[in-house]
Formats: sequence, C-alpha cells, structure tokens
Amino acid sequence: MMKLLFAPTSPFVRKVMVCAHLTGQAEKIQLLDSAAHPVRRDPRIAAHNPLAKVPTLILQDGQVLYDSRVICEYLASQADAGTIFPASGADRWTALSRQALGDGLLDAALLARYELTARPPEFQWPTWREALLTKVTACLASIEAIASELAHDKPTIGEITIGCALGYLDFRFPELNWRAKCGIAARWNEAFQRLPAMQATQPYEA
Repeated sequence: MMKLLFAPTSPFVRKVMVCAHLTGQAEKIQLLDSAAHPVRRDPRIAAHNPLAKVPTLILQDGQVLYDSRVICEYLASQADAGTIFPASGADRWTALSRQALGDGLLDAALLARYELTARPPEFQWPTWREALLTKVTACLASIEAIASELAHDKPTIGEITIGCALGYLDFRFPELNWRAKCGIAARWNEAFQRLPAMQATQPYEA
C-alpha cells in the first residue's frame, strides 16, 4: 500500500486525493498524520522529504515522490488515465498551463495566509500581503476568462487544480467574495465541486 503524508487543510494534498479518487486508487493509499508548517519542521515529513512539505507519497518499494504535480502525474500514469494528463499536443500544454495557473493562485494565497498566521505581528508586512492578494485577484480574472472552456466531467489536471484552488479560497478566504466578479467561474465551480472526487476530499480542520 502507498502512504501519503497528509494534511486535511492542504489544497495540494486535495489535488492528489482527487486524482486518487478519479483513478480508483484512493483505497490503495494510507493517510499518515503530519503537521506541515512553514517554520516548524515536522520530523515525520522531513524524514522522507527534505522540504518537509505535504503532499509526500511513499511508494510500496520505498521510493518517495513530491510535490503534488509529480504525485498526480504518477497516479495518472499508474491508471493509464490519459484524460487527466493529455499525452501530447495542444491539449497537454493547455492542461499543464491551467495547472500552473491554479498552483500559482494557491502559492500566493498560502503565503498571504502565512503572513498572518505564521509571522509574528511585529514582523508582518501589509504591503507584501496586499501584493500577494493582487496575484490571487489576477489569477481569478484569468480563470474567469477561460471558465466557459473548463470541463465538468473527465477533468484534466488543469480543472482539478483550479477546482482545488477555488475551494481553498472558500475555505480560507471567504472575505474575498471571489464570486462577485467571477460569475462564469462561479457557475462552473458550483457544478465541479459536486463531483464525487471533490465531495470526498473537502478540506476540514483536524
């Protein structure tokens, strides 16, 4: 059985678990408790991943895979799920670019959250956090521009990542009210979040 160092609040872990559900491999993964943090290293993760970040996947033969992009592609390859990672051509580059868009939104959002939750108040930099949230807003505008092209079923890694990113904003940044300016993306997301793989992987506080 594979083992996944796991955090139920992580959108990157959610990406991996969505892929696991879509490829029929969720039952083959044992979830291991961990406490990833930008400052305090969790030795349970660091023993396998020098970055001490989740997700980290330990294969049956002991090989370790990280980060979410690598793990998701591995899971897709094991199930021959070509729809998640198109093999070649424009479809592949579109899927990977959309994955980068969703990952970029998440990177900025996580740093903005850490600015308040991990950095002591005397060291917080409001201008830096505002700049990060500007990136989030710009990513949302790009998602809105392509929302009518996003698949509802048979998603690629692009839709999966964007869906996890929008779900994370709902979970950690409700005050952004991102739907107000992203009506097309909001309608797509409402349908996408109803997929069984998304329902099974909703974030929660442990």
